[in-house]
Amino acid sequence: MKCLNNYKTKFMKRLLIASICSFAILWNGNVRSQENKTEGYVFTPVKDIKHTPVKNQSSTSTCWIFSSLGFLEAELIRTGKPEMDLSEMYISKNVYMDKADKYVRMQNTINYGPGGSFWDVIDAIKKYGITTEEAFKGLNYGEDRHIHGELDEATKAYLDAIIKNPNRKLSTAWKRSLEGIFNAYLGENPKSFTVNGKEYTPKSFAESLGLNLDDYVYITSFSHHPFYQKFIIEVPDNWAQKEIYNLPIDEFSQIFDYAVENGYTVAWASDISEKGFSYKNGVAVVPDMNLNEMSETDKAKWTSLSSRDKDAQLYTFDKPCFEKTITQELRQQGFDNFQTTDDHGMLVVGTAKDQNGKVYFKIKNSWGTDGKYNGYFYASKAFLLYKTTSIMVNKNSIPKSIATKLGIK
Repeated sequence: MKCLNNYKTKFMKRLLIASICSFAILWNGNVRSQENKTEGYVFTPVKDIKHTPVKNQSSTSTCWIFSSLGFLEAELIRTGKPEMDLSEMYISKNVYMDKADKYVRMQNTINYGPGGSFWDVIDAIKKYGITTEEAFKGLNYGEDRHIHGELDEATKAYLDAIIKNPNRKLSTAWKRSLEGIFNAYLGENPKSFTVNGKEYTPKSFAESLGLNLDDYVYITSFSHHPFYQKFIIEVPDNWAQKEIYNLPIDEFSQIFDYAVENGYTVAWASDISEKGFSYKNGVAVVPDMNLNEMSETDKAKWTSLSSRDKDAQLYTFDKPCFEKTITQELRQQGFDNFQTTDDHGMLVVGTAKDQNGKVYFKIKNSWGTDGKYNGYFYASKAFLLYKTTSIMVNKNSIPKSIATKLGIK
């Protein structure tokens, strides 16, 4: 029995040593894993402008309305008015009707679709007024969220049939019939509604808000037209053929900084199809390798990589990255080659710094409150300068020297 006891003792010693070694290996592995784990982007607020909560455009292409009305709602707060929830679908319906009229007159040579631009919203309020969300929800088709696929297809098919002119003459009924479709889906325009116990029409309510809609101007920066002048921006959703001010990129850049610093939001139209836009990670950047800091060996390795391998290194979003320097030429190339298109309308509502002290703009989106930052994300200045198609700002949020060059008083 003594031998057995000696065998057990040796076995237990070996088992204990093995366990200790295994624990050491596991512990070292966890330490290395923690050492290798990066913290990603860490943002600290710098400037927050008061604005209304994030909404959800759901399955519609109405970002241009959500961002424009978000801008106006923030303007109301800035001027000391109560917080308002304005109706996006009231604007959508009335702009649809105006767009349909022009689409027929132009015999389908302009864009008819659910998209639009900031100026469409301002013009619609001037023409039709505005309602609260409560007064016009635009949900008359058995859904509790906005889904416009069927409406878009049905009205487009109807208008294309009208344009074929099968009677050799347009009837007096086609507009009433089209409006009937919109009424069925979105509802009839209310003749009056009540807010805080007071009755308004859409036009009288718009007037009661106290906003001067002529204070809002539209600006871009492209070199294929003269600077400091207006031009009709060539994007498909500019169906109304509106003009927009044109600035050099350095002065265009100044407007973002000046507006936010002075408490104004910026309605922002941009391309978000870039690989540097990651809503999942809550950032929009223009990554690049800093070749100036590379050794010749590292440069050679980098240049030998395939585009796929380069992308794998550039678009990890695991930490703040070095970014491209955005020039007027680079910005123009993106627009000319259809790499910068009029994808999405959003709202700039503040600034923040990452852990390295670099400034980003805080963006209010209209995809609901999902996402890493509950419906917001952070865009670098490089991304804004590279991918912006247009902005809408209060003319008072433009530096005076720039406004003077544009002839804005």
